[in-house]
Amino acid sequence: MPTDPQTTDTDSPASWPRRSVLKAGAVAVGAGLLGRFASAASAGLSANDYQGLDAWAMAEAVRAGSLSGEELLAAALARCALVNPKVAAVNMLHEDYARTLLSQRRSAGNSAQGALAGVPILLKDLNTYLQGTSTSNGCRLFRDAPQATFTSTLIARYEQAGAVPFGKTTCPEFGLTTTTESLLWGQTRNPWNLAMSAGGSSGGAAAAVAAGIVPVAHATDGGGSIRIPASYCGLVGLKPSRYRTPSGPAHYEGWFGASVGNVVSRSVRDTALFLDAGQGHEPGSAYWSAPLARPYVEELRREPGKLRVAVVRQSLTGAPLDAAVAATLEQTIKQLLGLGHEIEELQLAIDPRELFGAHGTVIGTALLNLVHEREQALGRTATPQDLEQITQVVLKRAQAVNGVGMYQARQSFERIGAAMERPFERFDVILSPVTANLTPALGQLSLDQHWDSYAQRAMGSAGFTVLANVSGQPAISLPLGQSDSGLPVGMLFTARLGAEDVLLRLASQLEQDRPWAARRAVL
Repeated sequence: MPTDPQTTDTDSPASWPRRSVLKAGAVAVGAGLLGRFASAASAGLSANDYQGLDAWAMAEAVRAGSLSGEELLAAALARCALVNPKVAAVNMLHEDYARTLLSQRRSAGNSAQGALAGVPILLKDLNTYLQGTSTSNGCRLFRDAPQATFTSTLIARYEQAGAVPFGKTTCPEFGLTTTTESLLWGQTRNPWNLAMSAGGSSGGAAAAVAAGIVPVAHATDGGGSIRIPASYCGLVGLKPSRYRTPSGPAHYEGWFGASVGNVVSRSVRDTALFLDAGQGHEPGSAYWSAPLARPYVEELRREPGKLRVAVVRQSLTGAPLDAAVAATLEQTIKQLLGLGHEIEELQLAIDPRELFGAHGTVIGTALLNLVHEREQALGRTATPQDLEQITQVVLKRAQAVNGVGMYQARQSFERIGAAMERPFERFDVILSPVTANLTPALGQLSLDQHWDSYAQRAMGSAGFTVLANVSGQPAISLPLGQSDSGLPVGMLFTARLGAEDVLLRLASQLEQDRPWAARRAVL
C-alpha cells in the first residue's frame, strides 16, 4: 500500500505544521497545486466543471475515459488549496499516498474500474486509519501518534471500489461535541457563513463537501455527528443501521454500536453509491446487519409508495425550535402530503435521562480506555495540556463507572432499541428536525470551557439525533430548508432497523420533487 512520507513516527511537534494545510505553508503549496490544476483544466476539466460533478458522475466519466483519476485529484487539491485557508476543513494532506495508489492502478490496468473509480475522498481524522499515515483524533495527546500499519476496513472497501483518499478532515477532540473546534487544529468554519460552526463531530467532512473540495467525504456518527453537520452545511447525511458498515479491524464495535461510519454528500445517489461500497459484514466481527434485498443504488429507481409518516416535534432535551427550523418542518410536512404520504403526530415514549445517561456512560468509559492505552504507549500520564476542559470532566466522571454501571448502560441500549421498534408497527418513517436550533456561532460549543456553560448551550444540538444511535436505527438528514439569513436547515427521517432502503427511496423522491443541488455555499 502507498504511504505518505510527510508523516513519520519520529516527527517532532516542530515539524507537525508541515502536515497541516491549515498552517502558513498552505499558501505556498497552493501555488504549485494551482499550476498543476491549470494543466488538468486544459485537458478538459475546469474548476466549475469539477464542482458541478457529484461522485456518481465523476466515476462514470473515469470509466468512460473522459476524465482520469489524476485529473480529479489535481482538481481536488487545487480547490483545497484555494478554499481550505478560509474554512479549515482539511488538516492533513496525503497527496503522495493518493498518487502512488493511482500509479499502482494504472500499472495494473484497472485505473478506470469500480463503482467509485477515480473519485477523490477525504477521511475523518477520528478512529479511522490509512496505512502509513497518522490519526490525531483532534487531540494534542495524539499529536505524534505512530503511522497506521493497516487501513480501516471501510476505507479499504472504498479504495477497492476505486476511490482515492488524499487527506483527512478535522474533528473536535475525540468527537465529543457538535461543533468542529479544537486546540490542536483550530476552528472549522461553515462555508455558508464563516462566523458559524460547521457542526460536529464530522464538521470538517461537511465543510469540505460544502466548500466543493470533494463531492463526498467519509464521516462517522455516534450521537449525530453525520446528521448535524449535514444539516448545518446543506448536505445529505445518512447514519446507517448499527453494524451496517464495518468499524474494524482496530475495534469491531464503536460505543456498543452507537457509532457507525458512512459519508456526507451533496446528492442522494452518492450516499447510496458509497453505502453499497462500504456495507456488509466484516470478517472477524461478531456483529451482523440485515442483508440487502438489492443494491441501494437500485432502490433509487423504485417509488417509495404511500408512506405512513409520524411527526415528532419535541426534542428530548426540551429545547424549543428555532423559527426557521419550525418553518422547515411545516414545509416538509406539506411536501410529504403533496406527494401522497400520510402524516400523524407522535410522542415518543423514551426517558431522556436513561437515554443520555446510558449514552454518556458508554462514551466516557470508551474514552477512558482510549486515553489509558495512549498513556501506556507514551509511558506517561496525560496532563491538562494534553486534553481540553470538557474532555477532562468526561474522563473524571467515567472513572466513577464500575462494571455494574456498564452492564446497566448496555441494558438501557437494549430497552431503548426495543421501544423504538414499536412505533414502526404503525409507521414507516419518523420525521423530526435534526436539531432544535440553527448552527451556532463559533466558540459556543467548544470543549475548552466550563462544563455548566457547555451543557446549557448543547441542549438544542443533539436532542433529536442521539436516539437513533442508542436504538441502532438508520436516520438521514436532508437539506430541505433555509433560514432567512441563508443558513441551511436539515430535516431528519428515521426508519426501522435495517430499513435504509425506505429512507433512500423517500430521500430520492424528495430530492427530485424539490432539488437542492443548485443551492451552494459561495466562498
